[in-house]
Amino acid sequence: MTTLADDTGLASRSRLGAGLGLAVVSAASFGLSGTLAKGLLDAGWSAGAAVTVRVSIAALVLMVPALVMLRGRWHLLHQNVAVIAGYGLVAVAGCQLAYFNAVAHMQVGVALLIEYTAPVAVLGWLWLRHAQRPSPVTVAGAGLAAVGLVLVLDLVSGADLSAVGVAWALAAMVGVAVYFVLSASETNGLPPMVLAGAGLTVGAVGLLVAGAVGVVPMAGSTRAVTYDGTAVAWWVPLVGLGVVTAALAYVTGIGASRRLGSRLASFVALLEVLFALVFAWLLLDELPRQVQVLGGVLILAGVVVVKLGERRTTRVSAHPDGG
Repeated sequence: MTTLADDTGLASRSRLGAGLGLAVVSAASFGLSGTLAKGLLDAGWSAGAAVTVRVSIAALVLMVPALVMLRGRWHLLHQNVAVIAGYGLVAVAGCQLAYFNAVAHMQVGVALLIEYTAPVAVLGWLWLRHAQRPSPVTVAGAGLAAVGLVLVLDLVSGADLSAVGVAWALAAMVGVAVYFVLSASETNGLPPMVLAGAGLTVGAVGLLVAGAVGVVPMAGSTRAVTYDGTAVAWWVPLVGLGVVTAALAYVTGIGASRRLGSRLASFVALLEVLFALVFAWLLLDELPRQVQVLGGVLILAGVVVVKLGERRTTRVSAHPDGG
């Protein structure tokens, strides 16, 4: 029995370690997207065109691996049409469209802060839908991470808010929350690679349709893209956006969510903000201020506290009578 318990504990720790590793890779990959996209926008690309190419490249990259992972089990796609559609249209295409519409009406930092309240939405969803009441420790960690985000985004001085912008940012937040909830589900039988590939394909089609009907402006350019004084060919950041910040990011994100659960994975994903600051410093020469460094420390502390709350919630669930 002791050996069995030790093996179970080792497997659990291994799963947790792998999940955290995948979550960090996903956060870093997603965090690079803003910096790469900014170079493209400065070179004449529209946000809609950059996002569409990003998602389309990712869908193409994952198509063959996803088909291999599917192994002819086409019934999985048929049985999970709603899940794939929700993931592609809401968590991928809808989230991006909502975010860029929010940015059109308000400051980027404020829109991003509202979008990253998604972990709180995940907590509320799990509480209301699955009766997974967060522990006081988890709530404290959420609050700590939220304060950290305010400092990282340097919003302590306040900012003007647009009602329309807030509405779009809240829609983007819903998209992020849907991403974590759908990614964490293991009941649909879809391998992470298949869910990511199918979802990105649906998202790409949705964005192309949105562009065709004029919802999203589409404009591209073959001008060189400059990062911190270094010019690169226009296709280099596009490949980076598609392969690294989308294909790799979504696959590792789904893998992390299935190992950590949607609640913890959504909080670890807050590290994306920190990685975005680092990449902006390295490629755009945008140095973070001291208050932003402090905010980063608080985010890390919040993630740790949330993990402690997760452990406590698990123990209470396993021993509801206190035994």
